[in-house]
Amino acid sequence: MERSGRGEMNVSTARRQLNDGSWMPLLGFGTWKLWCTFHAPEDVKPSVMETLHNLQLTYLNLYLIHFPVGFQKVPGELLPRHEGRVLVSEIDYVDTWKAMEALVDEGFVKSIGVSNFNISQLQRLLSKARIFPAVNQVELHPYLTQTELVEFCMSRNIALTAFSPLGSPGRSLVFLNESADPKDLLKDPVVKMIAEKHSKSPAQILLRFHIQRNIATIPKSISPERICKNTEVFDFELTEGDLHLLLGLNRNWRVCQMKIVQDHRFYPFTDS
Repeated sequence: MERSGRGEMNVSTARRQLNDGSWMPLLGFGTWKLWCTFHAPEDVKPSVMETLHNLQLTYLNLYLIHFPVGFQKVPGELLPRHEGRVLVSEIDYVDTWKAMEALVDEGFVKSIGVSNFNISQLQRLLSKARIFPAVNQVELHPYLTQTELVEFCMSRNIALTAFSPLGSPGRSLVFLNESADPKDLLKDPVVKMIAEKHSKSPAQILLRFHIQRNIATIPKSISPERICKNTEVFDFELTEGDLHLLLGLNRNWRVCQMKIVQDHRFYPFTDS
């Protein structure tokens, strides 16, 4: 991680190296993913080729498997259903991964990774992969710290990217988990106290929480002002005490549960 002449990280140089030698910014680096209806090995290359065509590019820097559970391919349907149930497939994500490796061999993708994979799924993939996953993109915030997963990925040199780093405050009511839902991480008293201490916003504290631990983060906002504010997280540091307090907020509470496929053998949120 590089720092500016003032001893502060700079938004343009704050990055981490991936296990394939390439580099990834620590803030705001979105990426393209293979959707769940294209897990069949023969569908992987056509899917990325369509993406490249639409973007008018010759390659992608990073391409991820979106979720370990595949869906049946039904034309025009992102979430195919029958009688209210999602039509899942039994395609093994290891077979999908082999097709992802071929994309690297052919030069269509520089780095490949996964999203929403748990420890046991990563272990299994690592035991069979020719090219190791460079990234695991997962939900991370102080209410879902996933400490064991974070430590495992770091021990295997798999970079982490945190989605929903602010706890997804603008989520739809469909994602509210009734009485167990903490509602708004940005209003948590501990987060607000640390924000006041550093003269920063709660959102900036939550982003810094990840960046300071070398975890990339992709906050979502449609407000230009908030997007700009999200970059102002490189001119201060959280103390060890701050980090301890934030980690202590863990409730193992998850925004994105995907319970509609929880009976599938590859459902990932059973050992997290």
